[in-house]
Amino acid sequence: MCPEATRSIATKTTQTNRVATPAISAASDALPAGAGQPAAIAVRHCSFGYRDDPPRPALAGVSFEVASGELVAVIGANGTGKSTLLKLIAGLLAPEEGDIAVGGREVRGPDLGVGFVFQEPRLLPWRSSLENVALPLELAGWSRNAREARARDLLRLVGAPDVERLRPHQLSGGTRQRTAIARALALEPAVLLLDEPFSALDALTRERFNVALQSIWRATGTTILLVTHSISEAIFLADRVVVLAGRPGRIVAQVPIRLGRPRTLVDLDASIVSDASAAIRAALEREDLA
Repeated sequence: MCPEATRSIATKTTQTNRVATPAISAASDALPAGAGQPAAIAVRHCSFGYRDDPPRPALAGVSFEVASGELVAVIGANGTGKSTLLKLIAGLLAPEEGDIAVGGREVRGPDLGVGFVFQEPRLLPWRSSLENVALPLELAGWSRNAREARARDLLRLVGAPDVERLRPHQLSGGTRQRTAIARALALEPAVLLLDEPFSALDALTRERFNVALQSIWRATGTTILLVTHSISEAIFLADRVVVLAGRPGRIVAQVPIRLGRPRTLVDLDASIVSDASAAIRAALEREDLA
């Protein structure tokens, strides 16, 4: 069977119940997946350091899990190892201690089942938006008609259906990031890693993109791990917020966000959001005072 015959944009459903105050999980709690089902992401006792002069330890003893279909945010100050953590999960770096598994398989290098969106879109300037999105499909051997049809579907999914002929320099910053997300979804990865994808956008545009990302996640069912500096962004998007602190970075808290789906920007005014924000800030401040 040709590879494109097995690809489709999946759908998922989410609960809409709204529950009260968040409870902070212990920093060492892995919060495992359901019985009998491997976690989409499992990080176990991972440590990593950069061999610079002098050496720079980045992460120490990090353990947590992300269940299939879950959207988890990682938040922390600069230098706490957030981006390093994503690169370890993506197989771009190897842990010095501990191990990482995606879908129950140990990570030993880059995997087509893991999509990665960097802070910068990293689109090829000589290719159109459609061609950029279709690039992973082209490399995977899809026929031209099939990959272009899939790329058009993905551009519609991310809210950029009218830019397929435009090149990156003709796009706004936000639309370039939408195109990068579409490209990362091209091979329907089980896991999508997002490294502050909206950090360069103004506040109003960033809010709109948070709403759009929630819609993409609900439509595809992809497991998402998002790195952000924004507490409000983490709370709006995530089922759970993992708080990294210290140098080297370690998990100091995991805060569940008990806010129903779908979420709107009005929900950011809810009391539960204030409670979650206070819990995250308290975990960060405890480390600052330590």
